[in-house]
This record gives sequence, structure tokens and C-alpha cells, in this order.
Amino acid sequence: MNFLVLLLVLWVEKFSAWRSAIQQDGPWLRLLAKVERNEKQLAMPWLALVGLLAVPLLVLALVLIVLAPVAYGWLALPVHLLIVVYSLGRGDLLVALGPFRDSWRRSDSESAYLVARRDLGIDAQDPEGLLTNVQQYLVWQAYQSFFAVIFWYALLGPLAALAYRLLALIEEHSQRPELQSRAGQLRHAFDWLPVRLLCVSFGLVGNFVGVSRALLHELLSWDISATRLVANVARAASEVPAPTLGEAGVNTLDELWQLLVRCAILWYAVFALWTLFL
Repeated sequence: MNFLVLLLVLWVEKFSAWRSAIQQDGPWLRLLAKVERNEKQLAMPWLALVGLLAVPLLVLALVLIVLAPVAYGWLALPVHLLIVVYSLGRGDLLVALGPFRDSWRRSDSESAYLVARRDLGIDAQDPEGLLTNVQQYLVWQAYQSFFAVIFWYALLGPLAALAYRLLALIEEHSQRPELQSRAGQLRHAFDWLPVRLLCVSFGLVGNFVGVSRALLHELLSWDISATRLVANVARAASEVPAPTLGEAGVNTLDELWQLLVRCAILWYAVFALWTLFL
């Protein structure tokens, strides 16, 4: 059933408007705000974080347990689908990059700075650094919006996928540094394995030698951030040239996107074989 859910997720994301309707974060953010107002709970940030995650995860686990024996478990399929779609990243990455691409293509660096800060939350000291940061943003958002979610769903099911997205929402929206930092630490642990598998995938669908050089010394490192690692390896796999204004710079974003698409196809093929033979 898991592979069928992953196929349906692609259909929902690409050919329907359900994703925006499903991804309603209001109830979760209200629960987060309530916990952040409770100073007694925040005195033990790890306990507060576990409590935040436990509420929705326990509810989901109970629903799945109830549905498991009904109709051979097929009634659980729509629940799986809803949870995975909810767990995907927020917004449309390519739409968000559109204004920056237009400005960069015109070699209008001033406009590119403004739209990158407005739409992407990205800043830099020079045009070369700006494009490098946007490349990193593209690869990281694709990873955390899609690859991390389907990895944890395929490996451990909807509970793990939902836990990943809830941690990301806490890290992004929390107003309390102590809670935000612990969510970031736990998310770093969640990212360690899938980021490295995605980097290996880059080598299989891109420049294997370049990926080997970029990944070799960081493969088992716990300290390097997942954001920097996946972006550096993606650039090596695509053989991205030095950042330049104009069409050539925009082409580097297209090359990175095509690399990500090839990796998505590879992952789905692996999941299909896994489902078939296990």
C-alpha cells in the first residue's frame, strides 16, 4: 500500500489543488503557541517538545490501529495519503523562484536582491554569493519538502513522516529559542541518513567522480549541516560553473532542478523494486 500512496501523492501534488487545502497548520500552530505560553513546560524544553509531538502522533496511531483490521486495512489508505500530503513542504518552490529567475536573467542584480529577500528570505554580500545561496535554497527546499518525507514514510510509515514535518514547523515558527533549538537538533538527527542517501543518489544520476570528492570527507560527519552538505554535493554532481549574471546563471538552477527530478525517478524506481521483492 505504501508505494500506491506515494504514487497518489505525486498525482495530488502535480494535478490537483488538494495540497493547499490539506496543509492547514492553524491547529498545530495554536497548540505550539499554547505550549510556549506555559513557562512551567518550557522549563524542561525536551519534555515540552516530546509532549508537543506526542499529541498528534498518538491520535494518528490510534486512528491507524482502529482502521487496520477493517476491509483488510484499505480504509487506512486515505489516512496515509492525507498525512503524507500534509507532511510535504509548504508552497510551490518553482513559483517562489520565478521572480528571482526573471531578474537574474535580465542581469538586474538589484532587483534580484530585493525579490530574493522578499520571496526566499535570502541575502548575500555580492551577486555571486546571492546565486550560490539561491542554489542552496533550491536543493534544500526540494530535499526537505519531498525527499525527506517520502524516505521516512517508505521506511517507517506515516508517523515518521508527520513527525518530520511537525519538527520543521516548530523550528520555523517557534518564538522560544530553547524550543526551537531542540527541534533543530532532533531534526538534524532525522536528516542525517536521508541527506546522505540523496547525496549518493546524486552520484548515480550525475557526476559520480565530483560527488565522491565532495562527499568523501563529510559522509560520516555529524557536525556538518544537512543544508550545506546536500547543496555542495548537488553542485558537484551537476558540475555547476562559477556563478554569473544572466542566462548562464539561471541555467545552473535548471541543471540542479533536473538533477533533483532524476533522483526522484531513481528513488521511486527503488521503492517499486523494494515493494515488488519484499
